[in-house]
Amino acid sequence: MTREIVVNASFGETRAAVLEDRRLVELFLEREAHHSVAGNIYKGRVENVLPGMQAAFVNIGLERNAFLYVDDALAHLNGSDEMLEAPRPRSIDDVLTVGQEIVVQVVKEPIGTKGARVVTNLTIPGRYLVLMPTVDHIALSRRITDEEERQRLKEIAKQIRPQGMGLIVRTLAVGKSAEVLAQDCRFLVGVWEKIQRLAATSPAPALLYQDYDLVHRLVRDEFTPDVSRFVVDDETVYKTVLELLSALSPSMKPRVYLYTGKKPIFEFYDIESQLERSLQRKVWLESGGYIVIDHTEALTSIDVNTGRFIGSTNLADTVLRTNLEAAVEIARQVRLRDIGGIIIIDFIDMESDAHRRQVLEALERALEPDRTRSHVLGFTSLGLVEMTRKKVAEDIGARLQRACPYCDGSGRVLSEETVAHKTQRELERRARVGGEEAFLVTCNPLVAAQIIGPNGTLLRRLEERTGKAIYVKGAEGMHIEDVEIAAGPKAELEQRALPVREGQVLDMQVQEPHLTNPKDGIARIEGYVIDIEGAGRYVGQKLQVEITKVFRTYAKGRVRSV
Repeated sequence: MTREIVVNASFGETRAAVLEDRRLVELFLEREAHHSVAGNIYKGRVENVLPGMQAAFVNIGLERNAFLYVDDALAHLNGSDEMLEAPRPRSIDDVLTVGQEIVVQVVKEPIGTKGARVVTNLTIPGRYLVLMPTVDHIALSRRITDEEERQRLKEIAKQIRPQGMGLIVRTLAVGKSAEVLAQDCRFLVGVWEKIQRLAATSPAPALLYQDYDLVHRLVRDEFTPDVSRFVVDDETVYKTVLELLSALSPSMKPRVYLYTGKKPIFEFYDIESQLERSLQRKVWLESGGYIVIDHTEALTSIDVNTGRFIGSTNLADTVLRTNLEAAVEIARQVRLRDIGGIIIIDFIDMESDAHRRQVLEALERALEPDRTRSHVLGFTSLGLVEMTRKKVAEDIGARLQRACPYCDGSGRVLSEETVAHKTQRELERRARVGGEEAFLVTCNPLVAAQIIGPNGTLLRRLEERTGKAIYVKGAEGMHIEDVEIAAGPKAELEQRALPVREGQVLDMQVQEPHLTNPKDGIARIEGYVIDIEGAGRYVGQKLQVEITKVFRTYAKGRVRSV
């Protein structure tokens, strides 16, 4: 598998894509207006202690207070006399008090209306190691699979770790000497000492440590030996990457390339189109099947369908092949969209237990390259696959999109029939309570057509019920749910409602033949109908038309020239 990192550095925004065999699997985004706070270390002040939730809210200087669970609040007691003398606290108010100052680290970005989640077990990442200054423990990356190498690295970690602190050995440490790892450890200890000095002198809330920018994090965390190319489209960023590698890993410098092509770099690598597809609800599979991804507050549901795929042998084989392909694509979409929390997958029903096991194994294998921890729980009693994935930041949709200002994120709006009936009821209500002579309704042309009805029949009935003259004007730019109702003298509203006048000559396109008289053609101006005599044979063409007669719901016209 070919693995590449492609970086697009544009004004105010840096985007980085991780490609596997030229397929987009991860996207990183950093904007000047919004820097990531995950990994930052703060000196905060406890604002609220909530025993009922076993949590506290901590002011760390962000827009919203951070959330601290009781189990995540215990590390600051490690090694203290209080911790040695007292039994393990069971309640948050045994651990923290309002106004107390405490050092915390952000482990989950603020998402939606929720503040950041913080912990007191701190971690400081380096190229090969992660220092844990508050935990006396050694751990190794689960991606290091060779037992002999694991044992070697564990012994080195025991020798170099500072007294009372812990280390995590990262995947990049494989094959590195004890001296290289010791140098990385010394650097991290220096960072921790600086954090402690700042914590001792800075009033809360205060930022004590901020992780590096996106490009630096990519070089440190993502540019591993299995990455064949690191391509950037900005010369300044290109030089920065080379400088970082000079200190971190000089042998990787030949794999860095400056892109100078005429096409934008994300278009050249077909990332832009893949990114657009990642924001869509429906994802097509190569076989012709498809998956549908829906997000809710509680969970993400993924539905698998055969779509256009009909197979070539039997139904069970078709279902299995579709589900296997879907399992691989679901794993990719979960990584790419950075979906976290509970995920429910509705694969196509399978009769065979062996087929179910194959699908689960395919899903688990496809999730292995994912750096974010996930757990496939298996099939439920309802035949659904349940899995979880750690949620550390907003998903790709939340980062690149916003809720629709019209439907408020529901994905649906009222139909034109519903809006028309709602408008009719409002006109009847206003006719009963007011003394206005006439009404002018301005709305979307689709709604206008529903209010007027065929040949104006519904509008005449509405006027009979209300006893008022009613004019309806279509406005192309109006949202389908927006309706404006004006009241006033009949003559004034009629002049405002009619978009044409007798004797006027206009250029207009014939849209369709007349329903009952096909020899005539129909054109529309903001939903207002123009019945053009003898224009039925000119559908799709632009004509010069003279208006001969104007009525409230339509006008008559004749062709002046073709």
